Amino acid sequence: MKHLHEIVWKNIDIPQFYRFPALFFLQPLLKEVRRVSVINCKLFAFPCESSAGLSKVQYMDISANIFSDMSFSNMMCYGEGGLWSLQTINISRNHLKSINSKLFTKLDKLENIDMSMNVFQSMPETCYWPPRLKFLNLSSAHLRKVTTCLPMSLQVLDLSDNALTVFNVELPSLTELYISGNKLSTLPEGRLYPHLTFLSIENNNLQTLSSKNLNNYSNLSLEAGTDTYVCSCDFVAFMTRDLMYHRVTIGDKSKSYICDSPDSVRGKSVEDARLSVFECHTALAFSLLCLGILAVFLLVAGLCHKFSFLWYIKMTWAWVRAKRKPKLKKGELEYDAFVSYSEMDSGWVEAHLVPELEQGSPPLQLCLHKRDFIPGGWILDNIIDAIEKSHKTLFVLSEHFVRSEWCKYELDYTHFRLFNQNDDTVVLILLESIDTETIPKKFCKLRRFMNSRTYLEWPDDDNQIPRFWKKLRTAIKRPGTDDGNYVNNFEDLQLQDF
Repeated sequence: MKHLHEIVWKNIDIPQFYRFPALFFLQPLLKEVRRVSVINCKLFAFPCESSAGLSKVQYMDISANIFSDMSFSNMMCYGEGGLWSLQTINISRNHLKSINSKLFTKLDKLENIDMSMNVFQSMPETCYWPPRLKFLNLSSAHLRKVTTCLPMSLQVLDLSDNALTVFNVELPSLTELYISGNKLSTLPEGRLYPHLTFLSIENNNLQTLSSKNLNNYSNLSLEAGTDTYVCSCDFVAFMTRDLMYHRVTIGDKSKSYICDSPDSVRGKSVEDARLSVFECHTALAFSLLCLGILAVFLLVAGLCHKFSFLWYIKMTWAWVRAKRKPKLKKGELEYDAFVSYSEMDSGWVEAHLVPELEQGSPPLQLCLHKRDFIPGGWILDNIIDAIEKSHKTLFVLSEHFVRSEWCKYELDYTHFRLFNQNDDTVVLILLESIDTETIPKKFCKLRRFMNSRTYLEWPDDDNQIPRFWKKLRTAIKRPGTDDGNYVNNFEDLQLQDF
């Protein structure tokens, strides 16, 4: 028994362990023991007097027991003595709630501490660790934040499976960092860990990796697999192509890098992600799409202008509105004729047409836009109303008429009325010779009507003027009226053809 170097108690249920007879029997032998393991024995206390006798113990494992902060402090003699040769201590899976570094400060040979799976939740701002401490395990300790309590001498640090959102503590000697299972959204800054060669940061909230956040690392083996990556074109290109030219290598399988967005590649690994041109070059694709829409819009606008589409829509709307109005009977018409003319021809209308027809015998009632339109009303409504209330529509044709916008509206609606009601309501007066090609081609039916019917031409010979008025009165005369001075047979009128 003199050469006993290791004692292991495991899975032994002895609630009053410090009264265990074997402990007293082994007391002389414990002074020579190098390794002591008491695992899962429901050990809750180990008096300072007993631990002080373990002066040669280099390795101690008291994991999976029920030590509290007070009982562990007592076992460590409150940091004042005992366990002077200790190099490694494992106190994981106990009931510790605070990190008390002073318990280890005077243990100059201590290099490895495993305090994982306790319930620390927080970490003090300042700690006093032994100078040779190289390994510290604080995984699954419910930590939400790390502080400068971490020893600067650390070479290996395990903070896996906590609730950390940020890790930015400078550790210049650190070579291995295990920080998986936290809530980190970015990699730790490489400049804080100049000697880091291995980084495990799997199952965090990372969304991307790029040369920018890896440039400060050199010869790093990275394990960063998770399912929260935003698989942008830059990220996919970096992982599948650019990373091979970088000083950082991927230690885990690339299949573990899973896309969370965009939707088209969600659930796929980065190496299997295939993004469209639109997703990779959104700004360019959006610009091209806008240009395409603009081109289509301009094309449609050009076609609408060329084929008078808007005119047809406008006139159809006006025609539908007019159709909803009750049709006036012949005896209810207010005017004998509505006169459509250009403002440039108003001199002839006011000096010749109006006096001759309204002051002659019998007098005719004309509708003139300058005199009879309702003030303040929409001009298109006035035009439709005037044409509907008139027995005939008299067009005074000239070059000015063809160029007049409002004359075109009047001609437009008459075109609809003419071919919807089959009324012979149009009387044409030609003040001057005009080319039929100048008449808008969109009035194809009206053009054919003008080419096949007759019109009155204002004579240059003053002797023919009385005959002109006689023909005009006959053309305007309402059915059922008779006057011996008028010609009753329209065929007797020698009208000229287009």
